[in-house]
Amino acid sequence: MSPRVSVRAVAVRGESMRPTLNDGDACLVLWGVPPRPGDVVVARLPERGLGVKRAEFTDPDGSWWLRSDNVRAGTDSATFGMIPAGDVLGRVVARYWPRPRPLRRGRPPRA
Repeated sequence: MSPRVSVRAVAVRGESMRPTLNDGDACLVLWGVPPRPGDVVVARLPERGLGVKRAEFTDPDGSWWLRSDNVRAGTDSATFGMIPAGDVLGRVVARYWPRPRPLRRGRPPRA
């Protein structure tokens, strides 16, 4: 049986995902969908709560290396290390406010 998938809304806080996402952007997340390298994800971050980051790569045990698109303004796996697969909660698929657009997998756009 496959895990249950739902669509949820999250708000981005901070500047760590610029230029892909800005502080205050509202996004749709496919909760329960496993990430692929290059996806923007929502994850439980150590001592930080939920955060929006980009999934870079996974190691053999399934843990993920997550990074900020704006490394100067955010903390990511360079600070807190690999994130267990169970703490990567869903894949961000679209920004719906203020300017709706789908999010694509891959490298962030250049500023």
